[in-house]
Amino acid sequence: MRTCEEPRPPNGQSPIALAAGQSEYGFAEKVVEGMFIVVNSITIKIHSKAFHASFELWQLQGYSVNPNWQQSDLRLTRITDPQRGEVLTFKELTWQTLRIEADATDNGDQDPVTTPLRLITNQGRIRISLKRRTKDCNVMASKLMFLLDDLLWVLTDSQLKAMMKYAESLSEAMEKSAQQRKSLAPESVQVSQSSFGCCSARKKEKTSPNASSIGQYFDKHDMKESSYHLLISRLDLHICDDSHSRETGALKHGMLGGAMQLTFRRMAFDYYPFHRAGDACKHWVRYSEAMETRGQWAKKLVSEFQSKTEKL
Repeated sequence: MRTCEEPRPPNGQSPIALAAGQSEYGFAEKVVEGMFIVVNSITIKIHSKAFHASFELWQLQGYSVNPNWQQSDLRLTRITDPQRGEVLTFKELTWQTLRIEADATDNGDQDPVTTPLRLITNQGRIRISLKRRTKDCNVMASKLMFLLDDLLWVLTDSQLKAMMKYAESLSEAMEKSAQQRKSLAPESVQVSQSSFGCCSARKKEKTSPNASSIGQYFDKHDMKESSYHLLISRLDLHICDDSHSRETGALKHGMLGGAMQLTFRRMAFDYYPFHRAGDACKHWVRYSEAMETRGQWAKKLVSEFQSKTEKL
């Protein structure tokens, strides 16, 4: 993989559906979704103008699950609502070992970094939820959950400095990609709202008990907006001086090398890239009553900002 200076255009229709000669969510999509994938080892190399990185996975497995994240009958791994014209699918990826390594490139614009960044983790899993339109298989919303167990990470001061430089080098590309996603978000939101409006109108016309139960089950596991989540059960982070700093810095300043240990339990990160200021947050994963106060405060700021822009 290689980072792009400018973001690529979004994907069109599903290649599986096009190869099967169909434009809607149908038999070909269901067959591919039902596959159980096992890979002994996989290596992903990422190249950038500032650094190059590699991801190595061992004993990777990918399979479909039901909304409760359990392996079951494949017919229970998808929820289709004909009135909305949408389908929910659930996937899970597991692995035994993950190794991440990043190092600065020779022709990078940043200062040369002598110590590469390394991270080795044990068992982990990724849970993926997708909401797509049945007429063209386009993804309307997604939910990605990255789950890790106990994680031990030893960082030197030079590695910590390198990690900050890597993040800084990617910030520009990520910002351009975020702007592209946000520019395309209103269209998907508008389609989603119109589909919900059509669904409510159809519900008034047709009051089938089976249709209402499917709608309620769909609402229970529906993704209102795209989101990304990271959950680490326990993280032991050790930051210490490397040998180079002890040999040079200690002699200059007359100081000995030091170390710091940080322990985090049940550390979670939640990111909602398409959430608009002032919108409701009750569908968030870790919603609490404290967010209600924050929501009122945000709505007040948004109304003040809108009044100022209208005057201008």
